[in-house]
Amino acid sequence: MVTAQRLPASLTPLDAALAAMLRDLAPVEPVELPPAEALRCIAAEMPALRAYPPRDVAVGDGWAMRANDLVGASSYAPLPLAERPLWVAAGAAMPDGTDCVVDADAVDVSGPLPQVLAEAIPGQGVRRAGSDIAAGRAVIAAGEPLLPRHLLLARAAGVARLRVRRPRLRIVNISNGELAAQLIADTAQLAGAEIVCTEAAPDMAAIADALVADGCDLIVTIGGTGVGHTDATVNALASRGALIAHGIALQPGRTAAVSRIDAMPVVALPGAPDQAFAAWWAIALPVLDRLLGRRARKSLALPLERKIASGVGIAEVVLLTRQHGSWSVIAIGDLSLDAIARAEGLLIVPGGAEGFAAGTVVDAYMLRE
Repeated sequence: MVTAQRLPASLTPLDAALAAMLRDLAPVEPVELPPAEALRCIAAEMPALRAYPPRDVAVGDGWAMRANDLVGASSYAPLPLAERPLWVAAGAAMPDGTDCVVDADAVDVSGPLPQVLAEAIPGQGVRRAGSDIAAGRAVIAAGEPLLPRHLLLARAAGVARLRVRRPRLRIVNISNGELAAQLIADTAQLAGAEIVCTEAAPDMAAIADALVADGCDLIVTIGGTGVGHTDATVNALASRGALIAHGIALQPGRTAAVSRIDAMPVVALPGAPDQAFAAWWAIALPVLDRLLGRRARKSLALPLERKIASGVGIAEVVLLTRQHGSWSVIAIGDLSLDAIARAEGLLIVPGGAEGFAAGTVVDAYMLRE
């Protein structure tokens, strides 16, 4: 007979559970991906780029000429040319011996001899070689997410493959967790993980069968962490590996659990979207960031508009939005879906704190990068 799940008499402090999960956990090995597949992945060491443009190019359509040859030219004193100048289109390489592009109406080609009607300066209408991308610079520093603007540099410089870290994350949805599972899958994909989603019935054997460690670097389960009659995720974790903690001193998300199957981390999130969201940010995302080799996430320090009261012994998740140069509290502990959607920042009040007084400057994670 399978013993029903029960929360322990005392909850595991969040920092202790997280430290146990991060211990001896190293970033995954880099892989090489084409730019089209590298968006949002975390950069590993990037190659030095070639200069772009590789040579001087015309900024706009016009006549390619040498500025020193046009000194004194004006509509009142046209400068005759021995031969017709070369026409260049925008983006075309500048012909040898030329250093400026003059407008179409600055050269009169209607007569037997072309005439220049205006002076120019060296570099006029020209984009110099290396002015967009200097030779030797990197696309982005290692540990940062690759965004569209970084891929623009890679493509312009002709980089065919980029070295990135993309951990493989298996998400196991365990009955009635569809909203939470999709939220976590979308969030993890934006974080740079490769996602494999599967489902398991609320049965210990079915859940244990779904906890397949082969081919993945992290498993996140959704649902079945409570003490209901059909909750069996934690028992399944214990049967497949080493259960580190069940019952985390975190609000919301106290029924979350952490485990390892051999050396691979497993984070069990509650099935309710707000609890899954909180436990994801507090536990699973730091684990994923370690696997990604990601630098510290962007945060913003602002004073609190009003006091935050928190119970000692429980870490509480606070959702914030910016208002008049301060952090305004949207929700504490009880997170509605609307609050999750509107939040700009997330703050985790440590379990050892009673909260923060109004005006205290707090450093919150940015939810909108």
